[in-house]
Amino acid sequence: MEWESGYLFKGLNEKQLERLQADARNVSMAAGDVICREGESADAVYILSSGTVELVTSISKSLELPVSMLREPGEMFGSSALIEPHTYTLTAKCASGGSVVVMERNALEEYMAEDHEAAFTIMANLAANFLSRLKESRQELKIHFNMLLRSFRA
Repeated sequence: MEWESGYLFKGLNEKQLERLQADARNVSMAAGDVICREGESADAVYILSSGTVELVTSISKSLELPVSMLREPGEMFGSSALIEPHTYTLTAKCASGGSVVVMERNALEEYMAEDHEAAFTIMANLAANFLSRLKESRQELKIHFNMLLRSFRA
């Protein structure tokens, strides 16, 4: 798997990537498996190796809203593990069998405490990703708000 294709690790050198890989483990998943659940303690970051993962958010106890479908190896989820309060903000479900690389939060934090340059790069990548997602959310909110306004005016 191409680790550098995951947004968190862009800009890390080969030695830094090898160090991260040493602490990771590959886990198989079957369709329907819940990998992590919204609201639970975020203790790992996940990197898709193969298969498909659906990210959903809970609207109510009986209703989930699909947010994203991850299909490409290297796509990441669970980055809430790196930010307090360390709580997953989405549920990740395996939509088709495959595998994920699991990077435990404790191992990542330990490594980032040892290699400040890598820590800076990882956290800068995380911030850039969050900013991009915030911009996308704002754009979607504008679209929905305009639709709502039009429905009231009609």
